[in-house]
Amino acid sequence: MIRAIAAAAVLGAVFAGGAFYAGNAPALRNTAAGWLGFSAATALTTEDWPICTTMTAMGTEADWAELDPDFAAGKRALAAADWSGAVTALRLAFLRDPGNADIQNYIGYAYRRLREWGPAMGRYQQALMLNPRHRSAREHLGELYLVLGEPIKAEEQLAALKDICLISCNEQTDLEGAIAAYTAIAQRPATRPGS
Repeated sequence: MIRAIAAAAVLGAVFAGGAFYAGNAPALRNTAAGWLGFSAATALTTEDWPICTTMTAMGTEADWAELDPDFAAGKRALAAADWSGAVTALRLAFLRDPGNADIQNYIGYAYRRLREWGPAMGRYQQALMLNPRHRSAREHLGELYLVLGEPIKAEEQLAALKDICLISCNEQTDLEGAIAAYTAIAQRPATRPGS
């Protein structure tokens, strides 16, 4: 009983921390951009760099019939880019299988596509608490750090992927591409007010 209470407290802290972090990061970035004399919103947009190519293969999996029905429905929703439907179905699957890091990662991905950074961060962190070697969660967390304007933290996720994969894996290649695209965009001259 005490372990369950402690685990719930830790998970609550992770979700709260992720929500606080994601909720405040844009404001901090915009403040810093104002000091530098340009708009952070015009400098970097999330649509300018790639988002996880491994998730596009979701619709080709034939083993969905053997999955939990809500997990299968969530994966179908992800394949159809129905992010809200994916969150709804996968949260139901999570209730039956709270130790499944894949479910947490998929929910995080759907939240990120809905631009709900805090819940996405919390789900990725929970997936990594359940499985620190979860390649997709590392890749997606790295991409989220890029969205939040924190390329150093994205590089940390890439370093972890390099340790996990040993030889290059899809998740590592995808995150390297996203970081390269982000870096190229970040190096573009920023627009200044009144220019």
